[in-house]
Amino acid sequence: MAQLTIRIPPELAQELKSAASDREMSLNGYVSAVLEAAVDPDLGETEVDRLRGRLKRAGLLEVVTDQATTARPDSDVVRESRSVAGRGRQLSDLVSEGRN
Repeated sequence: MAQLTIRIPPELAQELKSAASDREMSLNGYVSAVLEAAVDPDLGETEVDRLRGRLKRAGLLEVVTDQATTARPDSDVVRESRSVAGRGRQLSDLVSEGRN
């Protein structure tokens, strides 16, 4: 078991002791449970929270901090992309051919 020394204001220390006592827990047990809840993705309130936590822990979650700064693509580029995407064979034709 590892040990950790932290510096906290005396008021916070007293609040932690009181909260632990209210739950009939040791201060160490209570603080450990609080810290585990802060980092354990499986303790999220919803499945989405739990999934995001696991993805973040695995380094697979991209967090967008400010969507307002994300530039929208130029409307001419979007128009051209739609035009190009609309050309070619339809999916229904490809599926029908595969069934013959």
